[in-house]
Amino acid sequence: MAHPSPLIADRAEFIDALKLLAKGHVMVHVGDSAHGIAIDGGRVRYSANTLKRYGLVDEFDNPDGFPGVRYYRISESGRQFADRAVVAWRSRRLWERALLRLVG
Repeated sequence: MAHPSPLIADRAEFIDALKLLAKGHVMVHVGDSAHGIAIDGGRVRYSANTLKRYGLVDEFDNPDGFPGVRYYRISESGRQFADRAVVAWRSRRLWERALLRLVG
């Protein structure tokens, strides 16, 4: 029996992405590859689909952007979720956060 994939594959990356998006950074997706997604120059390996699937980011038209690149910013529900998620993340002990960074 196959196990469903986790909702959030890398919780530390997910929180980092939410924090950057909440600060006004934009997520960019170049082409159709899952490897071409970044926020502030840092690659987003696991969290982009979760951010999109749960409506935490909205795609927007960037007339000054590049052809073939999709742009996303945090949605209003994403901002509210980010506020709660960051507080919950910071309430974890330092060793727990470090462990989650190591194992995802």
